[in-house]
Amino acid sequence: MPHLPASAALARFRVLDLTRVRAGPTCVRQLADFGADVVRIEPPPGTDPSVGISGARHDYEMQNLQRNKRSMTLDLKSPRGLEAFMKLVAHADVVVENYRPDVKFRLGIDYQSLKAVNRGIVLASMSGFGQDGPYAGRPGFDQIAQGMSGFMSVTGEPGRGPMRAGGAVADITTGMLAAFGIVTALLERESSGEGQWVQTNLLLSAMALIDFHVARYLMKGELPQQVGNDHPTSVPTSAYRTRDGYINVAASGDEIWARLSRALGHEEWLARAEFKTNADRAAHRGALNEAINQALARRTSAEWIDLLNKAGVPCGPIYTLDQTFADPQVKHLEAAAAIDHPVLGTLRVQNQAVKLSRTPATMARPTPEYGEHTGEVLQEIGYSVAEIEALRAAKVI
Repeated sequence: MPHLPASAALARFRVLDLTRVRAGPTCVRQLADFGADVVRIEPPPGTDPSVGISGARHDYEMQNLQRNKRSMTLDLKSPRGLEAFMKLVAHADVVVENYRPDVKFRLGIDYQSLKAVNRGIVLASMSGFGQDGPYAGRPGFDQIAQGMSGFMSVTGEPGRGPMRAGGAVADITTGMLAAFGIVTALLERESSGEGQWVQTNLLLSAMALIDFHVARYLMKGELPQQVGNDHPTSVPTSAYRTRDGYINVAASGDEIWARLSRALGHEEWLARAEFKTNADRAAHRGALNEAINQALARRTSAEWIDLLNKAGVPCGPIYTLDQTFADPQVKHLEAAAAIDHPVLGTLRVQNQAVKLSRTPATMARPTPEYGEHTGEVLQEIGYSVAEIEALRAAKVI
């Protein structure tokens, strides 16, 4: 089956996807959801012992990350496989990879080699620590980057030790930034006619997620600390106890602080010297948080959320995922999308978070079967049926 663009937005671009695990596939999924012709290139059976690192074919990880793509197999380590890949590059706009930095050079698919075949090619490379430097050869994983970036040092409760985020935030951010870099390079190519090498890594991406901590340290020399659910500088902002659970309240600034005090029935707090300014409230955050907890204990979470929203105080529930997907606003935003799979039936997958008014992302096709489109992709670049069968017999595909 030929390319079925999920959107008209990027339908004119072809992307060769060499990625695995999460950061790389997250990047390419963004392009696929907006219509790019993504060809996922996987090693032929038995040629790569790490092929299963991305999860089982029909499991949730694959179905989440690999939709809207085509799949072909190709052995890049064989001369005939490399030849076929370079023919694909000649017809492509983007190559995306997240191998260790040295691998692309050993395979002969580094940027200069690709550029020699296609001056307009954009190569996007994701890594743990960058393409060069003292740590370039180290394997990179999300949690390692969270630790080295300072992210874990500012996450969690004081005195409890470092804490990772509940999601693969470095992986996902790396992928999103890479997708942004690719689209930027494609836009620039329209004026220069030349592609370029886009690079992102887990370490800098994790640092980008704590940018206000980084800015505070670089400009003021202040070393941020763990403050649990409290906001480090804007007080009171935290998770607070109610009669039946917890809610988040963000009363930053004097005006919203005043609204909160009145809504809780404690307008006298506004006259207390220790709560007068944000600096005062930060210096006495323990006492303030306990006072708010005591006030909120009078009602349920739902009652307070309704009351505080009417009072103009930012607040919200703290959900488990089943509650998240049952929320009317989440339903309205269509956070889950249905997709029909030939083996698994109708699935629900996480929808694209970016909305475009004229050319929105859609679920055009589910995650392809292993090597499902090998023959058709090779035919599109000029291989005959006999040549394809010869490659298959030689286990190049």
